[in-house]
Amino acid sequence: MAALKDAADAGDAAFLQRFFKTGPGEYGEGDVFIGVRVPAVRAIVKRLGPLSLESIDELLQSHVHEHRLTGLIALNALFARASASRTRDDDERERLVAFYLNAVRAGRVNNWDLVDASAEYVLGEYLVDRPRFILFELADSDDLWWRRVAMLSTFAFIKRGDASTTLELASRVLDIGDRRDLTQKAVGWMLREVGKRVDRGLLIGFLDANAERMPAVMLSYATEHLSSGERAAYRAARARAR
Repeated sequence: MAALKDAADAGDAAFLQRFFKTGPGEYGEGDVFIGVRVPAVRAIVKRLGPLSLESIDELLQSHVHEHRLTGLIALNALFARASASRTRDDDERERLVAFYLNAVRAGRVNNWDLVDASAEYVLGEYLVDRPRFILFELADSDDLWWRRVAMLSTFAFIKRGDASTTLELASRVLDIGDRRDLTQKAVGWMLREVGKRVDRGLLIGFLDANAERMPAVMLSYATEHLSSGERAAYRAARARAR
């Protein structure tokens, strides 16, 4: 896309290649950056206006990371429009979610920022008042990004005061035993948001039941806004269980 090419910066590209771990054996291995920061991507999408699904699909097929990010942010905009009270179109919402899930399963939503910029706003919003079995299917996959999509989608529920699916998925991931750093961070982050936005008691209850088996990174993220004494107590409980 010409607008992205014009905004590209070689210095930023080199930094982003390192930041998003694109080296051999790293989680973003082989990803290509041209050096466009997220605020610039959002500004470009806003300036261009609504994109067709065909254009978004072309962006998502690109090997360039910022192209895929642009496609996902443009998809968010289409979904928001189809969900607005004055322009609501349930058939279109269903079509856009199917498109998003196809992109996820095709491996096009394949870095943490791509997941975080899209899962909540498309899949999560769609499932607010619907059965959520697809999230458990995604969480049961060993694919890192599918599992993160499942967890981050629940942010839409948390923001409406519903922590049920987040807590179920967090327990499921603990049962699976995924030790990958990006999975632990995603689960811990969503648990922290449960405590902040829904009910502190729900977070405490989950921690009381599960802290001993939670990986260190997950526990650290989940307890970030608790008191120093509470954090220390949960760390000690985890250490005793080792």
